[in-house]
Amino acid sequence: MRSYNSLRIAALGGGIALALLAAVPASAQDWQVAQKGDWIVTGRITDVASGADDAITTASGTGTGLHVDVGYDVMPTLGFTYFLTDNISIEAILGATQHEIRAQGGTTNVAVHETWVLPPVVTLQYRPVPEARVSPYVGAGLNYMLFFSGEDKNGFDVKLDDGVGYALQAGADIAVSGPWTVNLDVKKVWFNTDASINGGTLKSDVNLDPWVISLGIGRKF
Repeated sequence: MRSYNSLRIAALGGGIALALLAAVPASAQDWQVAQKGDWIVTGRITDVASGADDAITTASGTGTGLHVDVGYDVMPTLGFTYFLTDNISIEAILGATQHEIRAQGGTTNVAVHETWVLPPVVTLQYRPVPEARVSPYVGAGLNYMLFFSGEDKNGFDVKLDDGVGYALQAGADIAVSGPWTVNLDVKKVWFNTDASINGGTLKSDVNLDPWVISLGIGRKF
């Protein structure tokens, strides 16, 4: 289901981008590209999906037969991109998503916690053809996972550690008309958190490692 929704967003984004490009003839040349000193501010719809499937053990490390499942979420986010040069830009994304954490295994499938996550990601991007109407980029950077407003479920008490992770990125800004662009963006974030359940009676070393897939509309300033 998480992969399906991610692919659905990517497919939708590609369709919208192609439709917008078809609506504005390339010969019109009324579109603008970003250059050194410019900003692009992008409003996005973002799917954050973790593939976490880590074992839940006792405090001594004995297996319980259970594993962690982390639900996906689709939420609005903002991206701020500043062009250090025509080819090199730096981007920061802001937004919060909400995820349900479940313990699964055998006949067990129970919600144990629900939490909001603030996962700001800052990446340094390289754009090989910044003058092109379709301007792809790749990037790498850091993220910080901050868990807040957690709500325990079904009598469980869950604590999650905040921390720093790493991110790789690929995407494209597609000039549409004037300063407006369509943005398609995919990030892979690597982040590990220690989950303590019921005061440490149970624990899990959780590799969240989410895919962050976004579709948005941007404006150059």
